[in-house]
Amino acid sequence: MLHRFSPLCCLAFGLLMTAMQVALVVGFAHPESSLAKKYLSLVQHDSYWFANIIDRGYGTTVPPIDHKEMEVSNVAFFPAYPLLGGLVKRATGLGTYLSLLIVAQVAAWGFWTYFFLFCQRWRLSLPLQLFGALAIAVHPAAFYLVAGYSESLFLMALTGFIYWSTGESRVARIMAVLHGSTASATRIVGLPCAVIAVLTAFVRHRFQPSKAWRDQLVPYRAPVLVMLLSTLGGIAFFAYCQLHWGRWDLYMLTQREGWGIEPDYLAAFRIENYRFALPPLDNTIFVSQFTSALAGVFFLVIALVELIAAWRWRSDWRGRLGFYCAAAVIYYISLAGVASVQMESMLRYHLCVHALIVLGLLHFFRELRLPPVYVRTLAMGLASVVFAAGLGLQGFYVWNFTQGNWVA
Repeated sequence: MLHRFSPLCCLAFGLLMTAMQVALVVGFAHPESSLAKKYLSLVQHDSYWFANIIDRGYGTTVPPIDHKEMEVSNVAFFPAYPLLGGLVKRATGLGTYLSLLIVAQVAAWGFWTYFFLFCQRWRLSLPLQLFGALAIAVHPAAFYLVAGYSESLFLMALTGFIYWSTGESRVARIMAVLHGSTASATRIVGLPCAVIAVLTAFVRHRFQPSKAWRDQLVPYRAPVLVMLLSTLGGIAFFAYCQLHWGRWDLYMLTQREGWGIEPDYLAAFRIENYRFALPPLDNTIFVSQFTSALAGVFFLVIALVELIAAWRWRSDWRGRLGFYCAAAVIYYISLAGVASVQMESMLRYHLCVHALIVLGLLHFFRELRLPPVYVRTLAMGLASVVFAAGLGLQGFYVWNFTQGNWVA
């Protein structure tokens, strides 16, 4: 059982999962040439924008131009990923594209390591851990974890933040801040996710009427500090924009002018945004619309199941609330952002939501009794079909992605 292994074994298993993903994605890649060219074909689309930021820094007109042109206005991406890519490039002398891939894949290693550390903490059985790992790895957009995108860095930082924010020691809180500030410097959605530190503390410490208000607030001092410090990554980017161009919201302006993104914070509550028509697989915008609708239904199902579980037995729902809340925040903010552009990119954004939900469900499954053999056999057969379909779809998308086609 993996729960008896040391954290070093979690590192080893994380490295193995990352290496398997890289090998699989390179195998699916389109260019019929050397492995090196196949590997570098994982740099596409947004990767070029990150590379542009590394090579020439941030630059823009004020106001930003009304179309996408990275040589004129590139302040449409948060800085953590290109900053780390630039550090690797300067430290090693490698090319920009290769540096971006190294950062993404090291971050993927970090995410998988935290995945197995959570499994170790929860003392999950080996079959359940393998099921969870495969459930994430076969997601149609899972190749973005090892491509030249910021998905893996954000997911590693966020899962690390959740892992360390539950600790009471000073080292755990420092680690939580480091991970939280990295998440908020990688994606704008990392800023509201910082509240998870306070939320998990709130559900752990029950209100006691016999205590004075000052004593009631004592357990929240450290989590509030962790939350505030974890937002500094994103706030530092806004401060840079204010000092350099006189507009702290230049990122949002660039997204609006260049990408046509008009946030609709009621998008999650508009029925017309949920489209359940089975999409053609080669139209990823329709696929994004379909997966967004499925995710919305899945959130409702999870909420209902968790309520029933909490009512019928002593469910440890507090231990997984952080995963569900982080997934819900990412889903809500991503949906609000891309509703104006027909849900474009939600397939990719849903990868992070999917990974967090899988972790939450693994924590839930550990509370269930082992079902009969025939039930497990049926479940394994169904899971095998779903996993094979997901992997096949991922291969199709990798093949398209490495040809330079838009897949998100």
